[in-house]
Amino acid sequence: MFGDNPSSGDHQQGRPHRGLTPDYVAGFIDGEGCFCVSVHPHPTVRYGNRWLIAPSFHAYQHRDNVGILEAIRDFFGHGHICAKGPNSSVMTYSVYRREELESVIIPFFDQYPLISKKQDDFLKFREIVTLMQRKAHRKDVGFQTIVELAFAMNQRGKQRRYRLEEVMRNPQRLHAEQLGLMS
Repeated sequence: MFGDNPSSGDHQQGRPHRGLTPDYVAGFIDGEGCFCVSVHPHPTVRYGNRWLIAPSFHAYQHRDNVGILEAIRDFFGHGHICAKGPNSSVMTYSVYRREELESVIIPFFDQYPLISKKQDDFLKFREIVTLMQRKAHRKDVGFQTIVELAFAMNQRGKQRRYRLEEVMRNPQRLHAEQLGLMS
């Protein structure tokens, strides 16, 4: 049962989900969203030292409140919703397609800026997507710039699987190590 305080978390999460305002969406994302840029080795990538750079946008919510994620997906008209993991009660709204990030997500947050520190991550995210749109990630200098920006986001990459040094070192050696060819 909801409390008497209309500004409590229960009331905010329980608001009607349809007809969201842009300010509501921006505020929700400021608290529950994330701009991410994953960097991981990929054998078919022919540029960027064989590392795949994948920008994405996410919002999270407990499965009991999945309706708000559905409303946000409808608001943006793009993305999908799935469980965060196989046994997770957390649902994730995600946009992975770079064209959708460029044409919908980034222009929205340019028009409705975030007010928390997350705005700094958004600005780095926008710069990364713009550089990738210009194909800068296919050249060594652009790749390095993008990776450094990505590692400066979201608490300076504390939860990343690979360290910055691993991404920046010789790609052939790393690939050989992954295949078990070097000791």
